[in-house]
Amino acid sequence: MEADLRVRAGGEGEPLLLLLHGLGATGDVWSGWWPELTKHWPGRWIAPDLPGHGGSPELPEYTFGALAEAVSPLVTGGGPTVVLGHSLGGVVALALAARLPVAAVIGLGIKVAWTGPELERARAMAQKPVAWFDSADEAAARHLRVSGLAGLLTPDDPAVRAGIHETGGRWRLALDPRAFGVGEPDMTALVAGTPAAVTLARGEHDPMNTDDQLRQWGVPVVTLAGLGHNAHVESPRHCLTLLADHVTDQ
Repeated sequence: MEADLRVRAGGEGEPLLLLLHGLGATGDVWSGWWPELTKHWPGRWIAPDLPGHGGSPELPEYTFGALAEAVSPLVTGGGPTVVLGHSLGGVVALALAARLPVAAVIGLGIKVAWTGPELERARAMAQKPVAWFDSADEAAARHLRVSGLAGLLTPDDPAVRAGIHETGGRWRLALDPRAFGVGEPDMTALVAGTPAAVTLARGEHDPMNTDDQLRQWGVPVVTLAGLGHNAHVESPRHCLTLLADHVTDQ
């Protein structure tokens, strides 16, 4: 599927940095990182649209393993790879590291504790038909709400426009609604199943998780002061500290 995934990429050489966005977003959500990576990342970087998002094709079924398998061709060349994933992307990063030799995984903002009603709402969202809108602005507003980026990006931001599609004069989210059915991650198995160095991180004000929840797997936990669930959008430079062992002088 590598040839079919829409990607943003830059840099040269090693190590490779793979950036995986969260549910409803696209690879463009990392665009604030490009200047920082140009200055500080010593190798290549790739930010794909996950399947069923943005310009990437849909999957027959959405599981963490299927998403990891779809992005695995991007990890080529045999050199060291660091994977930084946000929310859903963080879980996919762990699943990927169980399949391929990855040096390090940073999972940012992963929701690790789910209630029955939360899972039921997600399943209901996955069964809803695609919603169509009469204007790009209406679709963009919906994309911002679904991706959790409302208040952080404007409707005309390229990262938002990458998340909507136009067909026959009507607009829809690029997101395949069935992706909401990916389910609850088995974090114990995912963390135990990768030989890579794992770090879990969260914004201090992220309502999706707590420090105590993330500490239960015995891996390093980093709390980013003053930031929320989409910490990587709020402050790319602050979040670059998550890559401190791999970047050049900050």
